[in-house]
Amino acid sequence: MTANIDHRPRKIGWQRAPREPSLVEAFASVPLAPGATSWRRFLAFLGPGYLVAVGYMDPGNWATAVAGGSRFGYALLFVALLSNVMAIVLQALCARLAIATGRDLAQACRDAYPPWISVPLWVLAELAICATDLAEVLGTAIALNLLFGLPIEIGVVLTALDVFVVLWLQNKGIRWIEAFIITLLGVVAISFAIQLAMANPDWRGVLGGFAPSRVILTDPDMLYLALGIIGATVMPHNLYLHSGIVQTRAYGREERDLREALRFATIDSSAALLFAFLVNASLLIVAAATFHSAGQTQVTELEQAYKILTPLLNSATAPTLFAIALLCCGINASVTATMAGQIVMEGFIEIRLPTWLRRLVTRLVAILPAVIVLQFYGNTRTTDLLILSQVVLALQLPFAVTPLVLLTASRKKMGALAPPLWQTGLASAIAVMLIALNLTLVTGMVLR
Repeated sequence: MTANIDHRPRKIGWQRAPREPSLVEAFASVPLAPGATSWRRFLAFLGPGYLVAVGYMDPGNWATAVAGGSRFGYALLFVALLSNVMAIVLQALCARLAIATGRDLAQACRDAYPPWISVPLWVLAELAICATDLAEVLGTAIALNLLFGLPIEIGVVLTALDVFVVLWLQNKGIRWIEAFIITLLGVVAISFAIQLAMANPDWRGVLGGFAPSRVILTDPDMLYLALGIIGATVMPHNLYLHSGIVQTRAYGREERDLREALRFATIDSSAALLFAFLVNASLLIVAAATFHSAGQTQVTELEQAYKILTPLLNSATAPTLFAIALLCCGINASVTATMAGQIVMEGFIEIRLPTWLRRLVTRLVAILPAVIVLQFYGNTRTTDLLILSQVVLALQLPFAVTPLVLLTASRKKMGALAPPLWQTGLASAIAVMLIALNLTLVTGMVLR
């Protein structure tokens, strides 16, 4: 029995399936040599996981990590680890869904559910992308301000020009996009490795931070930041993104080929997310070792962190590395958010917009709240807005995770590539946990 990846128009339930595959311009564009060794075939699958990993170290992660590390030390490292485990499990399911059915998550939702369910799911997915884009707008603008002294208000407007970078890369092909992303991720990793060495953290305290604590659930402020970390790590739009870009590989349609593709895609995403976790954890560790250890427990702004890194680490290089890494993360996240937006819109409502138009509309929606906050509060509340955007992502996560779990649990839809019961059970537990955490946060906010 082989999984169905036929992309021709056909009736599925109440409506016709999408006429075109996900990311049609890049679909099956990376060839796999039939006679190549397993190693060379595996190398052909490397790349999509690192596009997904971008979302795990974007400017939203910076805001939650700096605030969490400075205020609570190493205590929230457990949340970062838990978030990464969640992400690995869910991204493996995304790859399985795409390879087994030939559908990305947005297309699969549209096929399976009536409009009164699929349309709200689409709206929530778009809101998640706007929240992600808001973090990128502010993060990139802050980085430009730190490096070049450019006013944040001007930086916010200039971020709309990144559409030209996205267009240029997409015209070059998916492999160029992956190479660009991986290069900037390398810059970020090197920057944090140097800062981590300078910070000289208490490694015993670091290990202790990976142990769970009930305080995370009982302290409303810690829970708020914890949910921000989860939202900044798992990220709803990344689930749609991975289920689309994994189909850029030209794997065969026999069950043996599909299983090989699934194995290689899972290894790729898991390794990339482990790398992202190391960078993400390094950011929190640097904040804890630098700010919290020095009694600076109220470092809530990225600009504030930048300014006090020099005296605390006795290095003029550290803040520059901090700003360069932030800029790289903002640019990277812009590219992947654009691709995710394309997958979501085309998959849910079958509307194809020119990339530049789609990008500008999304970016303008993100710029508006940034400009309002800057107008009324100046630069002192930008990180508050960054953290809020990540909490919004956490609140929207169940609306992406639940359909993913339900769709992949169907053996009728998944065929021979249906996940084992333990994987479905683990993903279901993650969905329940996310819903419970969100309800805890909302209840606590209402009662305060």
